[in-house]
Amino acid sequence: MGVDEVRAYFEQRGLRHSIREMETTTATVVTAAQALGVEPALIAKTLAFRLKDRPILVVTRGDSKIDNKKFKQHFHVKASMMSPDEVMDTTGHPVGGVCPFGLKQKVDIYLDESLRCFEKVYPAAGSRNSCVEITPDELGSITGGQWIDVCK
Repeated sequence: MGVDEVRAYFEQRGLRHSIREMETTTATVVTAAQALGVEPALIAKTLAFRLKDRPILVVTRGDSKIDNKKFKQHFHVKASMMSPDEVMDTTGHPVGGVCPFGLKQKVDIYLDESLRCFEKVYPAAGSRNSCVEITPDELGSITGGQWIDVCK
């Protein structure tokens, strides 16, 4: 699983977004921003949480943090991140390459409002050295993600 599934996901939907694979790691916000030559805020990081009954993904801007109070108000549970093994089993992507595309299992996707202030953002594309350039509106449309406000 990984970047090949993301590429297939785009092809099956007739999307023309090209996946950029770099020689250096883009597994963290800082390394991704450096590799792309952009500010860290433009990296769309995908965080994997386990609610009581299901896994979810929350995509936020690279320099934001989850606000535990807002998260609990929205989901009615405390934020609990998945372990790296759970992330891989659920998404098919390794931590550092998790994205809301080409997922192994059906997972509800939430997009934080913090992304909407940018023209383009850069989520990972299924591996620790890949990304895709996309507008926040396209991100919402492609993933069917729900827009929420859970960041500080």
